[in-house]
Amino acid sequence: MAVSGSSFAAEGGAAGRRCVRILVRGRVQGVGFRAWLLGRARRCGLDGRVGNRRDGTVEVVASGEAGRVEDLIADCRHGPPAARVEAIEIDDASPPEKGGFDIAETW
Repeated sequence: MAVSGSSFAAEGGAAGRRCVRILVRGRVQGVGFRAWLLGRARRCGLDGRVGNRRDGTVEVVASGEAGRVEDLIADCRHGPPAARVEAIEIDDASPPEKGGFDIAETW
């Protein structure tokens, strides 16, 4: 599986916090990826969103304690059992404007 993009960005200068955008490619829509990731992100106490994109990818924005964000990135590399992740891209992102983690509408 290919991984591209930058490493993790510091969020607002707060030590130990990260905010990233993850783009997941492969067979990742129609396999329960968003609901699966929602549960994992909430258990990690992360803020952000996950949503399908019209190009067939899944996009994740995750913000929180650095180790928890790294755990979520590791989860994205595999996905739920029915998914087939081919590649992920990781980029720095701005923290979400609101707290909590939600499923976003397709865009």
